[in-house]
Amino acid sequence: MTLYMLLSYSTFTSTSGKFLGTLLFMLVVACVKQVPDTTQVKVDPVTGTLIREGVPFIMNPYDTHALEESLRLKDKYGFRVAVISMGPPTAEVTLRKAQALGADEAILLSDRAFGGADTLATSMVLTEAIRKLAQQEELAIIVCGRQTIDGDTAQVGPGIASRLGCSQLTLVDRIEEVDVKNKQVKVRRKLEGRHEIVAAPLPAMIAVLREINAPRYPTVPMRLMAEDAAIALWDNKEMKIDEQLIGLKGSVTQVRKIFSPERVKGQILGGEADEPEDIARLLIDRMREKDLLSL
Repeated sequence: MTLYMLLSYSTFTSTSGKFLGTLLFMLVVACVKQVPDTTQVKVDPVTGTLIREGVPFIMNPYDTHALEESLRLKDKYGFRVAVISMGPPTAEVTLRKAQALGADEAILLSDRAFGGADTLATSMVLTEAIRKLAQQEELAIIVCGRQTIDGDTAQVGPGIASRLGCSQLTLVDRIEEVDVKNKQVKVRRKLEGRHEIVAAPLPAMIAVLREINAPRYPTVPMRLMAEDAAIALWDNKEMKIDEQLIGLKGSVTQVRKIFSPERVKGQILGGEADEPEDIARLLIDRMREKDLLSL
C-alpha cells in the first residue's frame, strides 16, 4: 500500500483552548457506529427480525471511548481527528455529536450499495475511506471501539488493520506514549489476570476497552458549532469500490434469524433468613439439590 503524505506545521490549541505550540499535524481516524439502544430493542416473534420503529439509536458505547481517546491524542500531541461512520443518513446525528466533542472532520459513508454488509464488507468500506484520507495527510493511528453492542464480533478493527497492513493493537486500556519522531506507539493491553506493554510502529490500529477513559461532555458553544458544521457524504460514486466486495454481495456471512433467548423464571431464596451466613447456606443446599455443586 502506498500512502501519499502531506506534512504541515501549524500553531495548535487543544480542544480546551490551551495553546500547545507548533506541532506536526498527523491524522487520527476514529471509527464510530450508530447502533440501536439495546435496552429497548424488541424482536418480532413471527419474522425473527428487529422491530426498529420507535427504537432510539445511539453511538456505540465502545466507540464513545475510541472517540474520547482520539481527542486526548489531539490534546496531547496535536493530531488532527477525523471521524468516519458507515450507515444510513440518520447516522449524521452521531457524527454531529463527535464534532461537538472536538472532532475536526466528520465523514458519513452512506450508499444503498453498502447496506447489509457483514464485518468483512464493512471493513472494506472503512479501509478505503481511511486510504482516501491518508492521501492528504500522514496517517498515525486508527482508533476503534473493542466491538459493537449490536454485533459483538470485534472483527471490524482487526479487519481494517489487516487490509491496511498496519500494526494491530487490541484490548487496549491505556495508551502509554506516542513517539511521533520515531513513529512508534506504546500501549497497555488487558489480558486475563495480567497486563502487557506492547510497542508497535505507526500507523497502527488500536481497539480500546471501556476502561481506557471517561468520555467528556460537549460544551454549549461546541454543540452550537456542530449544528452548522459540514459533514462530508461519501457514497460509492465517490469511493469507487467494486460492488462485488461491499454490501450484501461482498458479505460472506448472513444473519438468517434473530430471536430472544428463552429465560427460565428465577427463584428468590432467603425467606426468614436475614444473616448472610444463613442465606449462603440456603444457596449451597439448593445447588446441591440440583447437582450443581459437589462438596
